Amino acid sequence: MEQAVRSRSDIDPALDLEAEIKRLKVERNAVILAHYYQDGEVQDLADHIGDSLQLAQAAKKTDADVIVFCGVHFMAETAKILNPTRTVVIPDLEAGCSLAAGCPVDKFRAWQAKYPGSVTISYINCSAEVKAASDLICTSSNAEKLVRSIPDGTRILFGPDKNLGRYLVEKTGRDMVLWQGSCIVHETFSEKKLIGIKTRHPNAEIIAHPECETAILRMSSFIGSTSALLKYAVESPCQELIVATESGILHQMEKAAPHKTFIPAPPNANCACNECPFMRLNTPEKLYLALRDLSPEITMSEELRLAALKPIERMLALS
Repeated sequence: MEQAVRSRSDIDPALDLEAEIKRLKVERNAVILAHYYQDGEVQDLADHIGDSLQLAQAAKKTDADVIVFCGVHFMAETAKILNPTRTVVIPDLEAGCSLAAGCPVDKFRAWQAKYPGSVTISYINCSAEVKAASDLICTSSNAEKLVRSIPDGTRILFGPDKNLGRYLVEKTGRDMVLWQGSCIVHETFSEKKLIGIKTRHPNAEIIAHPECETAILRMSSFIGSTSALLKYAVESPCQELIVATESGILHQMEKAAPHKTFIPAPPNANCACNECPFMRLNTPEKLYLALRDLSPEITMSEELRLAALKPIERMLALS
């Protein structure tokens, strides 16, 4: 770790990072994938920008030798699961996820053992080990469709996001057993402050990600995945939108609809808590170093990879 930290200090401050990143991409035959929740400057360096499903599909289709995943650890793991012969690197190995961290595989398997004969659907925001223990993986883009694909009468275990799970129960009528995990960003939005913003902007629409708590979803005129929120924000006739998800998506909304006003939903605390601290660990400097050094690299055993691949491939086939 100390060596990695030292390497971050040896970048010439006069270096044209954008030009060097472009040069290294060609030299390495690399592709840069970035989630919508990255800083805008990282998004602007990417070849593909998307939500978890879009980036999983892009990773599956790429013919690049190197995949640089500007997102969080479980996303880079998914890219490696789908591309075992390619080098997959992430700018900062510490870019984790509260949902994945709150669902350790030993406790997850013990939870599953309480409900024999069930089908387990896991949100993609989980570790490779939890994916390997699951029957089907979903994203917020396809979760409702995948839940509906399970035959009636079959008990469904859903994890690790209880808020997304609760939303799916209401949408589908399926009585699922939910793992009690949550996203630190989507749980932070304040109903009271949201009412205050809506009062000051009475013509604004509230749109929200289904990882938000029920009180926020009930105030929203549209609920959808990150990519669905972007599409809706651009196509809606409304000129002001209050956006209840990680604020990185506003960068793409403002680029796609510069004539509109996009307002980030406020967190409970007086902080930038509507920014994912893990997503924001990735920077252009770390992206450059990941391309230069091909490190930190995502690795896993072939046994684990194959076990985690099965439920992901089922998801992609159903999507």
